Formats: sequence, C-alpha cells, structure tokens
Amino acid sequence: MERIERHACFGGQQEVWKHSSNTLGCEMRFGVYLPPQATQRRLPVLYWLSGLTCSEQNFITKAGAQRYAAEHGVILVAPDTSPRGPGIADADGYDLGQGAGFYVDATQAPWASHYRMHAYVSNELPALVEANFRASDARAISGHSMGGHGAIVTALRNPGRYRSVSAFSPIVAPSQVPWGQKAFSAYLGDDREAWKAWDASELVATAVERLPLLIDQGEADEFLVTQLRPLLLQDACEAVGHPLEMRLRPGYDHSYYYIATFIGEHIAHHARALGG
Repeated sequence: MERIERHACFGGQQEVWKHSSNTLGCEMRFGVYLPPQATQRRLPVLYWLSGLTCSEQNFITKAGAQRYAAEHGVILVAPDTSPRGPGIADADGYDLGQGAGFYVDATQAPWASHYRMHAYVSNELPALVEANFRASDARAISGHSMGGHGAIVTALRNPGRYRSVSAFSPIVAPSQVPWGQKAFSAYLGDDREAWKAWDASELVATAVERLPLLIDQGEADEFLVTQLRPLLLQDACEAVGHPLEMRLRPGYDHSYYYIATFIGEHIAHHARALGG
C-alpha cells in the first residue's frame, strides 16, 4: 500500500491510499478517515459506497462526515466505485463500466475478469483495513444511490458481518429500473433469476438475519420515481416482517447537499450499533 494524500481534519487525519487489488486485478484507491481516538485504540469502521460516476473523492470532500466520525470515534472508509485503468473494460455513458461497478461480482465477458466489487468491498478491503490501521472488526456499511444499493445488498448477503446498515437514495429494486437492468444485463447476463441475488427487494424475502434497514430518501429527488422506487423495498419488507425505517425528507434532492444535511444522523445511528 502507498499513501497518496494526508490532511489534518477535526483532530484526525483524512488519508487516501492506493494498493494492488488481487480481487479486481488492478490498482485501487480508497479514502480512510482516522479520527483522533485512533491514536489510542482500535476503532469500529463505517464503510461508505458511493454512487454512479463517483470515486473515493466525492464522499470525503463533500459529505462533511469527518466531523461526526471524530465525535463518535468511528473510522470512515470510502473505496472507489469500480476497477479502473488500462486494460479494464469500459463502456460509453456514465452508467456502465468504469465508475459504475454496481457492487456485484460480474459473470459475463468482458466484465468478469475485473468487475468483482462485491468481493472487494466485503472481503479484501476490510481485511486490508483491519491489518493496516487501528481498526476493529466491528463494521457498519452505508452508501448513496448505486452505493446505497451496494450497502444493503452487501449487508443482506453477508449475515453477521455488519452491525448496522443504512442508505441514502438507494436503488432498492435494480431488476425493475433502467439503471439496474442495464448494469445487470451486462455484468450478470440475461437470466433474471440470477439478478435476484443482487436485488435488495428480492433478498429480504430469504434473509437469515433481520438486520434493520435505515433508508433516507429525499422527496424532491429527480430519480425517485424512475430509478429508486423505495416503496418496492418497503412492500417487500412488510411482506416478510423485515425491519425497515424509511425517512422521507421533503424538499431534498439526490445531491451531496442532502447527504451533508443528514450524514450526522446516520453516523450517530451506526456509532450506537458499533459501540463507538
């Protein structure tokens, strides 16, 4: 690993590291905020998954999350959203390819050789963080839009690995919306039965762990009706009794202005679950 950025921030350090990923077969970057308490002891970790077109930079520069992480003693880790670089498959448009990994493990050519973001986020990255920083194995996960989808699906697919999960404006039923259908067709193929393993609204029906889901959704979000459709997840949770808290925010859109407004509430929520 190599540190490529370091900035003093709220008594701690905001850093960016790069490393060679065995899972993805390329160099990856991730942001890590180490609050001041990290000089004294191991701390719990909140993993943040960003949305379409984002890198590790969006969350660490726009969300204002470091202030709350310092207050609660929680490490923040924000990986890139896909493999990148020469020789990595890509596509025209913003919603497929580099910057749009969708946090699945692709099975179709040409994507399968590198696009394994689920395995990276759930296995390789935590192992790296816990081996190289004062990070404990108490984990939480959150994200925005495509990353909100990734956070919920990752938590549902890995019972016992996370103590809490939340999402801002998540794509909760990717099998039923254009963003998800385009990505799943490319990465997973045309078998819609295979898509269910990566769709939160499908996974809650068979979840063996009833980890409560916290969803934050702006009611003025321009993608609410066409791409996000949170009521589909609400209906799926109600059908099986899966715990869900849906916070609808009048007047708020899809942007980081919205995330920055409520990120403190989410970090406090995760800190309670993590014991931070």
